[in-house]
Parts: sequence; structure tokens; C-alpha cells
Amino acid sequence: MIKKIDHLVITTANMENCISFYKKLGFTAKNTNERWELFAGDFKINVHFLGKELSPHAKHIQTGSADLCLEVNGSIDYLKNELEKKNIELETGTVERTGVKGKMKSLYLRDPDGNLLEFCSYE
Repeated sequence: MIKKIDHLVITTANMENCISFYKKLGFTAKNTNERWELFAGDFKINVHFLGKELSPHAKHIQTGSADLCLEVNGSIDYLKNELEKKNIELETGTVERTGVKGKMKSLYLRDPDGNLLEFCSYE
């Protein structure tokens, strides 16, 4: 019965830096009732501010503990060049990994709170 992930939640210590960073990555940010949501593709990331999380929430909240993999359209080399143009520091160069669809190419970076973001392409 499970179809897909609808949304994820990350926690930030600095909302302004967090939202700005994800916008640079191409997310659309929306503030609804003093809650931030980041939209991309067919999913979203809800952003909670440390100490003011929406209940119910994870038992052991801390910033920088998320490890997310996001699939991109197009080549990973194109994405790498775009990120470098925006002065977004990469954690790794392009590496081969295995995802839900099989072999893929990935690169890693960290958001301002230290969360690990993997971007992958099956192309």
C-alpha cells in the first residue's frame, strides 16, 4: 500500500540561512502559518526551527542529522557545474552508487546545518 515519500522534515538552527540555501538548490520556499515548506518535484521538505518543532515530532531532535538522497533530471556533471557556479561547496566529487533503480552517479554536499545531501542521476 505504500506508494512514495510525500515529505520529509529537517530541523534548523537558522531559518534564514536554511531557506536561502535550499532556494539556491532550486527549491521553492513557502511560508504557511509561520511554517516553512520547501517544494521540489513531487515532494516537499518541512523545516522546523530548533526548539519550536511542530508536535508530534521525532524523539531525539537535533540539527545536522538528516541524510537525504534526491534524484535530479539530467546529468550529474551538469548539476556539479551549476552548484560550483553558485559557490556551493561539494563534500565529494562524482561517485558511483546504487539506488532504487540500480546504478547511478551521485555527488554529496552539506546544508548550513550539516545535513548530508546526496544528489543522484541515473542518466
